[in-house]
Amino acid sequence: MARYTGADCKLCRREKMKLFLKGSKCMGPKCPIEIRPYPPGEHGRGRPKETEYLLQLREKQKARRIYGVLERQFQNYYQTANRKQGKTGENLLTLLERRFDNVVYRAGFAKSRDMARQLIRHGHFTVNGRKVDIPSFLVSERDIIDVREKSREDTPFVVAQAEAGELNVPAWLGIDSERMRIFVHSLPIRQQIDTPVQEQLIVELYSK
Repeated sequence: MARYTGADCKLCRREKMKLFLKGSKCMGPKCPIEIRPYPPGEHGRGRPKETEYLLQLREKQKARRIYGVLERQFQNYYQTANRKQGKTGENLLTLLERRFDNVVYRAGFAKSRDMARQLIRHGHFTVNGRKVDIPSFLVSERDIIDVREKSREDTPFVVAQAEAGELNVPAWLGIDSERMRIFVHSLPIRQQIDTPVQEQLIVELYSK
């Protein structure tokens, strides 16, 4: 299975902003973007001309890296969003938010989407009573996600349960920290998605 295996912090530096790919490390003073707030590489300190195409490309790369998907996957999400009714950019963000790994992260059961993907692949979750170990699985309205009973004593979930009161869970999700359960109340709308992405630039890029 293809996946990105490089340094996550280089991705943040490339986009010149924190993408919160490393969980708690991103919040501390050791975050590399705090020390070197410029893109990696020998030309990182330069100032390339910011053309319209470059702005669109960087926005697409930013969205792709925040959600942890590869180029082909992202193109497939865009094509699916383009076929749906409504605004393509908003449809795209809704699809990305519905990814299983993103839902686990948004609910506070993992410190990062990377960590959520690992927990999912290790089979710690069920959706509507059935084991699901595919991070790209798209949740639906009224789905119920549970941490498997034998996994609830594992350190990541003990920590998540202890910190449940500090979470800022989006309105389209609900959590029951006692039972380690996530409720998908509805599908997310643009106003409920706080991802710092200008989706219209992505649409313009793919429309060329």
